[in-house]
Amino acid sequence: MDWAGYAYLVAAVCFILALRGLSHPETARNGNRFGIVGMAIAIVTTLAMPSVLSYEWIILGIVVGGAIGTVIARKIEMTALPQLVAAFHSLVGLAAVFVAGAAFYAPEAYNIGTAGEIHPGSLVEMGLGTAIGAVTFTGSIIAFGKLQGLIGSKPLTFPGQHPLNALLGLSLVALIVGFCVTQEPWIFWAIVLLSFAIGVLLIVPIGGADMPVVVSMLNSYSGWAAAGIGFTLGNTALIVTGALVGASGAILSYIMCKGMNRSIVNVILGGFGGESVTAATGGDDDRPVKSGGPEDAAFIMQNSDKVIIVPGYGMAVAQAQHALREMADLLKESGVEVSYAIHPVAGRMPGHMNVLLAEADVPYDEVFELEEINGEFKSADVAFVIGANDVTNPAAKTDKTSPIYGMPILDVEAAGQVLFLKRSMASGYAGVQNELFFNDNTTMLFGDAKHMVEKIVKALKD
Repeated sequence: MDWAGYAYLVAAVCFILALRGLSHPETARNGNRFGIVGMAIAIVTTLAMPSVLSYEWIILGIVVGGAIGTVIARKIEMTALPQLVAAFHSLVGLAAVFVAGAAFYAPEAYNIGTAGEIHPGSLVEMGLGTAIGAVTFTGSIIAFGKLQGLIGSKPLTFPGQHPLNALLGLSLVALIVGFCVTQEPWIFWAIVLLSFAIGVLLIVPIGGADMPVVVSMLNSYSGWAAAGIGFTLGNTALIVTGALVGASGAILSYIMCKGMNRSIVNVILGGFGGESVTAATGGDDDRPVKSGGPEDAAFIMQNSDKVIIVPGYGMAVAQAQHALREMADLLKESGVEVSYAIHPVAGRMPGHMNVLLAEADVPYDEVFELEEINGEFKSADVAFVIGANDVTNPAAKTDKTSPIYGMPILDVEAAGQVLFLKRSMASGYAGVQNELFFNDNTTMLFGDAKHMVEKIVKALKD
């Protein structure tokens, strides 16, 4: 119907504006609003279609799902958002598998033919959507487990891993072709099971340091799965939305891979970085380090001309962003130039640190990405690192056996003094010790990030 097409077009425009708004913290709220409006239009339009004959299960699903989503949204901590995103991706993938199964067993309801006589184009869409959805489901579960700490962050590799993945991939292609030719139910379920296995095998060999890229790529997979099922359903809104999510996720993954010196092809195929992993060295290093207290940090920074703050996951865990902004305000009142340096994968998902700093009302013009500020460290008197570990580790530039080798890092070691705030000497998520701890110009500040910054604030006021 024409009115439905126009409504879906308006929804698609809203989704595009949502992506545009989410590209910057300053416009992110409006981006979310556009996304909400677009989704509301798409849902209402779909429910108003004449093909919808019964609303009981639909209403029940909306009520139950909406209630669960509301509870999760209210209780979830910012530090747990990456694993929440991974969990949501798994549900999108599983939904694609369920819809494909329903379309296969009741094709008349979807106007794609009859049992055993499904249109060839619909079979291709169904097979691809099922495969991508199943891979997304199990891959996202593994990513969730690694981020949540239920599965070790170290890469799990084994001999012959890549040849096995290649063999399974070729087998999956053969099954999809066979499904399109014969329409046999056992082939459909073989596609589902094999894709489940591939999803696991693609993600388990990937280390914790690379999980942000994995989550982004799984986001792309979930979009393409939704788009494939949109073709099966003949739903324009689902096709457009899925394509937007798939394309934006792929672009973001490419940007992140470039920022981490990773190959996008290896991300897609799985297991990148696994071959070069050495044993974790965090926590058991007996080399001496210099440590200090909040008064030392306050004195050093207050007598500096330029301070660059490097926030990381430790700041997010401690929810120290408000105290950090107060510390920066006091330094600026003393005539110190203050700025913030954000690594593309600081935290556990892109934009994690930007959102936290925006929440604390840190001015946007003081926040800079890696490529904008990296050259400034050599002119900074102090680099104040709060909970960032792997993204400041010089081993990424010097140790070819390190799992983070080749990843661009923030050159904090070039600053006159490095104040490194951390709970302990434990390694970062990549499982390797940070060589920055042992530099002559580094002073460790051990303790909870929020409590330590609050003590520094008190020392600055005194």
